[in-house]
Amino acid sequence: MEKRVLFLNPPSYKGFDGGAGSRYQARREIRSFWYPTWLAQAAALCPGSRLVDAPPHDISAKEVIDIAKDFDMVVIFTSTAGFRNDSLLAENLKDTYPNILIGMVGPHVTALPKESLEEARAVDFVAIGEFDYTILDIAKGMRLSDVKGIAYRRGKEIVINPKREFIQDMDSLPSVLDVYKRDLKIENYFIGYLLHPYLSLYTGRGCPGRCTFCLWPQTIAGRRYRKRSPRVVIEEMKRAKEMFPQVKEFFFDDDTFTADFKRAEEIAKGLGKLGITWSCSSRANVPERTLSVMKENGLRLLMVGVESGSDEILKNIKKGITTEQIRRFMKSCKKLGISVHATFVLGLPGETRETIEKSIEFAKEIDPDTIQVSIATPYPGTELYEEAKRNGWLVSEDVVSDGIQIPALEYENLSKEEIFLAVERFYNRFYFRPKPILRIIKTMITDLDMCKRRLREAKEFFSFMRERKKKMKC
Repeated sequence: MEKRVLFLNPPSYKGFDGGAGSRYQARREIRSFWYPTWLAQAAALCPGSRLVDAPPHDISAKEVIDIAKDFDMVVIFTSTAGFRNDSLLAENLKDTYPNILIGMVGPHVTALPKESLEEARAVDFVAIGEFDYTILDIAKGMRLSDVKGIAYRRGKEIVINPKREFIQDMDSLPSVLDVYKRDLKIENYFIGYLLHPYLSLYTGRGCPGRCTFCLWPQTIAGRRYRKRSPRVVIEEMKRAKEMFPQVKEFFFDDDTFTADFKRAEEIAKGLGKLGITWSCSSRANVPERTLSVMKENGLRLLMVGVESGSDEILKNIKKGITTEQIRRFMKSCKKLGISVHATFVLGLPGETRETIEKSIEFAKEIDPDTIQVSIATPYPGTELYEEAKRNGWLVSEDVVSDGIQIPALEYENLSKEEIFLAVERFYNRFYFRPKPILRIIKTMITDLDMCKRRLREAKEFFSFMRERKKKMKC
């Protein structure tokens, strides 16, 4: 008998989205929520399903339990940061509905399937890797023993089934747009550097990069970029524009949308004909010709992982890009008028007080429009995690506290406290300069709504930084 499935991004810490569609599994400095695209994709396959994205819709655990009464099966997206909290919710669901089938999906249970089931006693199975067709098989009534890509309970025993192959024909997956329209209020989704309201989609999965810390390619998405065809992407975007006329910007949240330059250009030309404003993820290796084609066809912003201003650290993490390449890339973006949101990570292997200073100065030199500064997090399933355990750098298995990133790594000549405090220093030295201040003022005086938003974000940012200081004192 087919099961009705509730797909759940569970409630968690205030302002913390659980990481359902993102790589950054902690509260951000300002209120931000990514779309739960992975869950939406699986929900699109299952008739009669519902997607509940609790954090941006302020849905409580009590409300989730009430909603679950209409379903036979609950699929919870979990992360390393939220696993304990999510396990407690699973217990409450099982206590209320003893016959409900509960599964967990996401990078954490992919990396630690046996350990996850041992800890989360109310969970019946966990999916390992891509879970779209895994969940569909279970929803159709297939016995757990026959389902590829899961670990499950058989009495007191935990059984790990054979792996499920990666989906190769990405065009065969249904669009997430109908699930978005049915189950989400898109005005609830904010990202500081994107226009509001925005809408986020994937055009492919996986990344050919070898970054040792990057979670999704090493757990769920894989190291090869599996793509929807440009034709299908453009058709979907035409429909998205019609379905969501209020959207001001579309964001392609692929691990690296620009991994295939020719394809990126082809999609861009199709988007240009639709008159769409869009942004995407990118590595800092895109040639100026491709950047130019993208800009001419509606590209507004690139989200770029810079990580560090130290070439030694970039080499240590197998970034495959040098600081000189980043300089050239940024020069091209500025020449073409493409905004850049650059992400940096402090505490990666090889980090010292001197390399932190080098990264701060490098950020000021290349001067992206906005930045995000994170603490290096050794998630289970990543090469960084194994490297940290081998070398004795791992000082804690906890990666967040009340939704705030805390250091899990420490080095002989660099303490976890120094890494933690360097985040605020980085932000202050980057933003409290004439250029960034003038950029912010310019956007505020030309757009009243943006002015109100920037004032709100500034208040949230400084409040968050005060919370961080208290956290370190504790």
